[in-house]
Amino acid sequence: MSESCCSAEAENASCELPSGTANRPAQSEGKCPECGQTGKPVQGQTVKALLSVSLRQVSEGRYRFCRTQNCPVVYFSADGGQIFTVEHVREVVYQKQPDGADTPICYCFQHKVGDLRALSLEGQREVVADINAGIQADQCACDLRNPQGACCLGNVRALLKELERPASARMG
Repeated sequence: MSESCCSAEAENASCELPSGTANRPAQSEGKCPECGQTGKPVQGQTVKALLSVSLRQVSEGRYRFCRTQNCPVVYFSADGGQIFTVEHVREVVYQKQPDGADTPICYCFQHKVGDLRALSLEGQREVVADINAGIQADQCACDLRNPQGACCLGNVRALLKELERPASARMG
């Protein structure tokens, strides 16, 4: 049986991948050339699947995902020599636009931030159960569909936990 993209091993794995085109000086390995934050390793197939540019522009190498919300960079080569920004990606990236009602939070089963916010507590639990059922049925493809290249369930649970807090506590 193949390893699930939602398994701990898959989430922490990295592979050799292609990189985008931008002429940048070499950066500290793993640091985003724009914001300086450490990027999460992401598989090359994820980068290739989600870019809207010609794959001829994607070099071989290791890539990282920048999670920083206010940084336009989504993917960058491990050496910082190539970058791809939000304009180069086919999907709206949850980490870049977490408050957008139409922003996907679950890319495999099409759940959006606004939908989760509008649901009752019972409805939210049903969404988590739906995602879990899809994972168990080996129907998820988070490694290809989710820009972060890992299971979205953590993002979903974090958002639901945030929604449980009183509105006054969320504003501070």
